[in-house]
Amino acid sequence: MLKTSRLGLFCLAVAASAMAQGQGGEALLARGNYLVNGPVACANCHTPRGDQGQPLYKKGLSGGMRIDDPLFTAYAPNITPDTKTGIGLWTNTQLAKAIREGVRPDGSIIGPPMPITFYRNISDADLAAIIAYIKAQPAIEHVVKKSVYKMPLPPNYGPPVHGIQTPPPSDTLIYGQYLANISHCMDCHTPRNSQGVLEHAYEGAGGQIFIGPWGESVARNLTQDKSGLKNWTGAQIVNAIRHGVDRDGAHYKPPMAFDWYKNINDTDMAALLAYLQSLPPQPFGGKK
Repeated sequence: MLKTSRLGLFCLAVAASAMAQGQGGEALLARGNYLVNGPVACANCHTPRGDQGQPLYKKGLSGGMRIDDPLFTAYAPNITPDTKTGIGLWTNTQLAKAIREGVRPDGSIIGPPMPITFYRNISDADLAAIIAYIKAQPAIEHVVKKSVYKMPLPPNYGPPVHGIQTPPPSDTLIYGQYLANISHCMDCHTPRNSQGVLEHAYEGAGGQIFIGPWGESVARNLTQDKSGLKNWTGAQIVNAIRHGVDRDGAHYKPPMAFDWYKNINDTDMAALLAYLQSLPPQPFGGKK
């Protein structure tokens, strides 16, 4: 259950700063590194891309990737600690609010494709680790264009969030769902209506179309329907997530974050797999 409290958000930010600088900081940064470069895959959007859509890793999280959609043209912002063009002047509290609640320090709302609906599920501990890791990255000065939206953004994504616990890995399905949320799987693999709103009644049914330098890619059905993963083995699903290779050997295109999902450890991958294999069958794209 989501609980609300400004004090809770402040305490979270203080904890992230203190732990990153003192005892426990090394473990916190290691956890942040795993999350950012594994399941959460921040760099999938926030690392600049070349003319063929290839990640330019040396440019870090300095942003600039363009995401085209009929309802918007978005540019991933610079999230390095640069004080002029990045998040260098943001406090930990402000960064936490941006990641999990979609609100910038100036009060403006962060629009899609930032998956705020799913990031609201990030636990306090994991959010602290992500913040510590991002703040520890090299500052890169890189001016990024502002995103343009042809649709109204929501006034907010819900009440302030705090008090979220990381589910125990021993609770495989719940932990797998947690990983699917923070990995924002369903943000791409759930169909959207004409207003760009996710159709949660068809969670995981796929069908979204993504256009970029790579051409066109279509999100696969992740449910246990015959058009989805019903006849896939666990090994085939894991190979697709980690390496972007379909069971017939075809290679997936971006924006699938397999360059980062390959870093998901075996325990987490097993939980994620169990959750995906539990999804009830849905027709592809929610269309019967």
